[in-house]
Parts: sequence; structure tokens; C-alpha cells
Amino acid sequence: MDKVMGNLQSLTSALRQLEQHRIQLFSESDDLETTGRLQEINLTALQNEISSEFAVLGKLKIRFSRNTLNIGVIGRARQGKSRLLQTLSGLSSAEIPSGDRSHCTGVRSTIHHNPGVKTYGEVWFYSEREFLSDVIGPYYDKLQLGSRPFSLDSFARTPLPGLPESLQGIAELGAMYEHLRKYHSNFDQYKHLLNVISPQQISKEQIREYVAQDNEAGERIYFNYLAVKEAKVVCGFPNEDVGQIALIDMPGLGDTGLGDAERLMTILGQDVDVVLFIRMPKPPGDFWADVDVKLYDTARASLVDLPIHNWAFMVLNQTAANSLIGDNARYCEDLTNSLATSHINVVECITASCADPQQANQKVLDKILNYLLENITSLDKRYAKACQDRLIRIQSEVQIELEKAKKAMGFGGQKDGWFPLFIKLFNQLWDDLTGGLRKLLDKLEESRDCCDEDLQKQLKIVLASARQDTRFPSVEQIEICRDREGGYPNAYYRYLNEVRANLSRHFLSLDDGLKRSLYNIKSEVAEVLIQDGRMGKITDARGTEFLKIIEALIPDELGQLKLGFNILASFELSYRGLIQHRIRKNLDRLTPDKAPVQLSETPSASEIHEILSILYEETLYDSEESVEKILAEPSQAAYAIVEEFLDRVLRSEGVKDEWQIFLEENRSDIWTSEFEKLGQNSRLKREWLKSIDESLSRNRLDLMQFT
Repeated sequence: MDKVMGNLQSLTSALRQLEQHRIQLFSESDDLETTGRLQEINLTALQNEISSEFAVLGKLKIRFSRNTLNIGVIGRARQGKSRLLQTLSGLSSAEIPSGDRSHCTGVRSTIHHNPGVKTYGEVWFYSEREFLSDVIGPYYDKLQLGSRPFSLDSFARTPLPGLPESLQGIAELGAMYEHLRKYHSNFDQYKHLLNVISPQQISKEQIREYVAQDNEAGERIYFNYLAVKEAKVVCGFPNEDVGQIALIDMPGLGDTGLGDAERLMTILGQDVDVVLFIRMPKPPGDFWADVDVKLYDTARASLVDLPIHNWAFMVLNQTAANSLIGDNARYCEDLTNSLATSHINVVECITASCADPQQANQKVLDKILNYLLENITSLDKRYAKACQDRLIRIQSEVQIELEKAKKAMGFGGQKDGWFPLFIKLFNQLWDDLTGGLRKLLDKLEESRDCCDEDLQKQLKIVLASARQDTRFPSVEQIEICRDREGGYPNAYYRYLNEVRANLSRHFLSLDDGLKRSLYNIKSEVAEVLIQDGRMGKITDARGTEFLKIIEALIPDELGQLKLGFNILASFELSYRGLIQHRIRKNLDRLTPDKAPVQLSETPSASEIHEILSILYEETLYDSEESVEKILAEPSQAAYAIVEEFLDRVLRSEGVKDEWQIFLEENRSDIWTSEFEKLGQNSRLKREWLKSIDESLSRNRLDLMQFT
């Protein structure tokens, strides 16, 4: 599934880019037939479908990755929802708030069954960004209160804007405004919890103060819940045989909290396997009200791929004669009988006392778990198949639009209007380019046996530096070294190595001369291409970099042309390849075992100093001669590589056609005044085709299948 989701993201990106190209082509095309075809391509709707399906797959992934069976319990306030959760989990009102006065549950709580574990809680808090964007921001939008707060400080310190006059008098919006006022006026009570690292583990005794609005006495003294995104309670259920299950307790709807319905749909869509609607019929007579149908429809819309009547149960909370409302069995029967005509379709309508452990477990929990045991696999398969079928349909629809896109530009015969002019201009450029390159080659041929000036200049620099920086030891230093090394021969050998190493270092800089020489040659070739080939506007780069960029721009199918530019751009002359082995041979006389002069039988420091000076000068002289013998080789190499370049780009079979194809694609940069608009259209068409190919590669059927 991860692979499919990743591919959907890539496909969305490719389609977005294709849509941008479509808009640009549509706005710049002056051909009515082309604009008509472009207008018929509907990529936006496809992107919206893919985006929706990506969200569905995200829910499906979460659903399949869970290791518990999740039972969601929802209902309006004071229907017995919390009482049922207490009965099933063994928890009390200290952990699962319940009351008969008003809404008391503040946040969504998940109750995990884990036998043998001491009850504890975990709490996730909103970050500052989440609080402002997901909790507070929607109120400002819905109630038309102006710009959203940009920080917690601005929300806390700025007085709450008044409800616009046009919205005053609308009860629902007024209640929403009071809900927002609760966040604002009590901000100091919970602000310290925002941005707290989540989850934070809490004790059993602390649970209520984080999930409830009031204490057990009904006093509204808790405000931590306003900063809580969700809570989790881990405990051992009285019925230990229920297995890996979790009960999801959602705040009673109807408290006018903005986003409650949306959060409910998200939870039901990805976190719940089966949902229980809790309803307590009350005297003197009860009926299925609009609010019941609305709650049912909200739940039904959360998971369109699975009809809700396959995963929802209605629990009618039956009360005893000694309860506050008395025995409501007759009203439960009335609601059961009228359920079908209310269009509330569920797996089963169960009548049971939410406060009676035996009824709650046997009539409700056991029945639901047995149903899931028999049906959960088929439900999941049905859910997955519905998603997969839609993906296959989307793949087909995308394919149809991409085929329309391929034909939209009508690529056949579009060059007739400008092609004769291009051929005329191309032939003139070809003559200029071949003539310019031929002249350059003739010049290089005349000087190919001449000394290369750059290398010759660098050699003079090296020799001057080597004569100035000899690093010879003084007589006194030789005496000290003799004492340290244990004799004049040892001192002599040491200084031979040091002098040789220093001298060889100077010759390394000959590499600069070789590179400078070759760079100048490449620059001359580039200048001919820029001037005679009119290619200067293709890129601002010059010299070797110009050649590399042109090579990169040449399509791989233009093999001869691309090869020619590659050979020239990548060709290098180096000291190590051309000169170093010659210098190293001369350095033998400064190597202890190969030195031609050995010390006398009665050596001295002065003798060593004199021998070093002689050997150094002889080595330097021989090295100079060695380099001078090859001073023409860079010129010869330059001629050879340029001639090779001309063989590839001017004389190879079919290469003129390759030049024509390449220059045609870049004609607006080469003949700006003649082809500026046409060239721009050509680039747009290339980008259009490239985007189509990218979209096609991401729209393969095999990349859409996860089942």
C-alpha cells in the first residue's frame, strides 16, 4: 500500500506540472483547433479524485495496521454512553466522566483492554500550530471574526472580536461563539500544556482532570481538556476473555464545538471497526428526532465504501423502575419498532441496561465481538476492493486524458509554415560553422610543432622558483644532522631525499600551464561555435563550461554530435600523464642509492653542501631540457583533439542531419528575431510531451494495485 500511495503522490505532482503546461500553452497558442483540444483536457478533476483516494488509502492503511478491534461509542449527552463504557471497562466516573447535568466528557478517549496492567493514562496535547490552525482558526473563519491569531500570545492578549451583527440572533452560531469564548477566557488555565511533549503518562487518579470538563461533584473546574488532542486509558476489563479490543469514547455531540462532526467522521473512518449508537428513551414518550438522524448520517458519511448497516449497532439503554426516569422498557420497544421507518439502518437494535454488567457484556459486547469475528475479514476485503476498484477506474480515466493530451498539439505537419525559412538559415549557418572550425584547425596545424606558450611560461616560473627555493642546508645544519644521524653518509642521504622532494614539488605546477593551454584551445573552439554557430544565447557559459552544457543539451539519440562534444569537453592534459615520468627519471641523481656522486673517505659538511649544490643544478638543467623537448606536445595534442572533434561533428555520416535536429529545437536562441515565438512554443511542446511521458510512467496499472 505504501508503494501505491507513493506513486499516487508522484502522479499528482506529474499531473500538476502537466496542467501548468496546459494553461501556458492554452494562453499562448493562436491556433483555434489546438486551444480547443487543450480546453477539453480535464486534469483538475482527476487531481481532486486522486487526492480524495489518497486520503481513503491513508485511512485504510491505519485500519489494517491496527492490532486491536476498535469499538466506537457515540451518542448525544446523557444517553448512557459513559455508563456503558464504565460497565464494560470496569472503570469509574473518576476515569470516564458521566453526569446528568450537561456535557462532561471533553476529549476523545481510547480505552485499551490489557489484562493484569495497573490502570494508567496517556495524553496527547496540541502543539501551538495545531491549536491555532485546527482548533481556534476555524472559529474565526466560521464566525467571521477577522484574521486568525498568528500566535498563542496574540490570541491570549487580544480581546475576542465581537460576533458580527449579521450573525447575531442565529442560535447555533451564538453557541459556537460562547464555545470559543471558553477557550479565550480560560487560556491561562491550560496554556502551559500546549507544546508539551506527547504522549505524557498520567496516573489513574489524574485521568479525569485531563479529559473532563467537571469534577465528580459536577463543578466546572477543569480546563486541561481544552489543550488535549486525545487521551488513552489502559486497564484490564472485568471480562478478561474479550481479547485485544479497545473502546473509543467520543465526546457527546451537540455541545456546538466547531469541528466535532468532522473529527467524528475521521475517527469512524480510520479508527473504528464497529460503532455503537447509544440512545436512552425517556418518558412520557420518545421518538427518533432529527438530531438522531443527523448523527446517524454523519457516521454513515464517514466510510462510504462500507454501508453503515454492516458495521453499526443501535443500543437502547433500558432503565430500571428505581432509576430517575423509571422503567423505560415500553419506550425502548416503541423506538425499536419505529427504527425502520426512521431510515436508521443498523446490523441490530439491542435493548440492554448500560449500567448492568451482565447485560452490557452478554447482550452488547459479546454479540458485537461475535459479529466481528464472523464478518471483520469480509468487511475489510469489501472496503479494500471498493478502494481498489476506484483506483483502477481513476487509472483508466487518467489514461484517457493523457491520450487526449498527446494528440492535443497536433504535432504532425506543424512545421510547414516555418520550415523552409529554417532550412535556409540552417544552410547558411552550416557554411559559416564549418568554415570557422576549418580555419581554426588550419591555424592549429600551422603551430602544432611550435612550443606551447603557456607551458613554456610555466616552465620559466618553475625554474625560477626552484633556483630561489633550493632548501639547501647550511654547513652548520649539516654538522648538527651528522651528530643526530650518526655520521656524514646518513646526513647526506637524508638531505638528498629532502632536496629531491622539494624540487619535485616545484614541477607539479607545470600542470597549471597544461590546463591553461588546453582551456585556451577549448575556448577558441567554443568561440567559433558561439560566433559562427550563433549558439551564444543557448547558455551564458563560455569556454570549457560552454562545451559541457551544449553536450548535456544534445539528446542521446544524436549520437555522433553528442560524442564529439563529449570527446572535446572531457579531454585533459596533465602533468602526471605527460611530464612527470620524464622529471622523475632526472630526479634519480638525487636519490641515495642512485646518486652519481658519493662522499669521499674523509667527508665533511662542506663537501656535502657542495655535492648537493652540483647535483641539484644538474638535475634542474636536465629537467629543463626534458620539458623543452616536449614543449610542442600540447600544441600537437590540441591540433589532434580539435581535428577529432571536427571528424565527429562535421564529417561523420549523418551528423549534418543531427545538427539540423539540434538547431531546430533551439532555433529561437540561435535566430532570435526570426524564431523567438516559434522557439518558445517548441520548448513548451517539449516540456508538454515530457510531462505527459512522466504522467504515463506513473499511471501504469500495476502501480495502482495493492490487493
